[in-house]
Amino acid sequence: MAELGVPLTRHPGFHQYDVYGDLLGLLAAHPVAPLVSLHHLDVVRPLFPNQSICYDAANRWTVSVAWGFVVTVTRGVMPAREMEMPARTFLNWYRRADYKAHAFNTRPLARNQCERPALYYLASARRTVVRTGETTVTRYQRWRHRNDVRPPCRWRIPDPDALLDSVIVLKKPDPGLWDRSPMRNCCRVLSSPRKEGGGNKTMTIDVGVCKDWEYSQV
Repeated sequence: MAELGVPLTRHPGFHQYDVYGDLLGLLAAHPVAPLVSLHHLDVVRPLFPNQSICYDAANRWTVSVAWGFVVTVTRGVMPAREMEMPARTFLNWYRRADYKAHAFNTRPLARNQCERPALYYLASARRTVVRTGETTVTRYQRWRHRNDVRPPCRWRIPDPDALLDSVIVLKKPDPGLWDRSPMRNCCRVLSSPRKEGGGNKTMTIDVGVCKDWEYSQV
């Protein structure tokens, strides 16, 4: 191709693999390669009831923002490397195969009920113009299954399920994103509730280009 004068840019892509069930663990992970297509949608759970990981130091929460899909809030500080791996919410297409048959690394679901993440699915998105320029504002709403009963947790870490009803994510356009590919954005928790019974049950997050002192894994 180079001899023909065609410039090429090497960009990692996904291998083809077939899974079924709940794709939350896969789509809420943090791949830097594009997800081109999904197949066998008749055997996966509904998908809709530039990504980043950040931490709410005051509440000791790990916040994972899968842009345009879901925000997960988990008790405790989880390493970014662990958050990047898809959780095993889905199953291999071949019933006899286990998680080792996947072409990518996965992590088991939390056995401790205190480690179960609270899920906030995309509810709305809009663009607004402020003094600093155009900003995309997306709102993620808490999703609870009608049969999902969370048992009491004895950890002293606040329960995001009790404190948070929604998450607001702010994002400014980044014209130079492709030049930095495959780097992820960084996120910062601007505000979050601190105690139960408060009137404001919303967390606000800013997602954007990493500062010099911030770190985003490739």
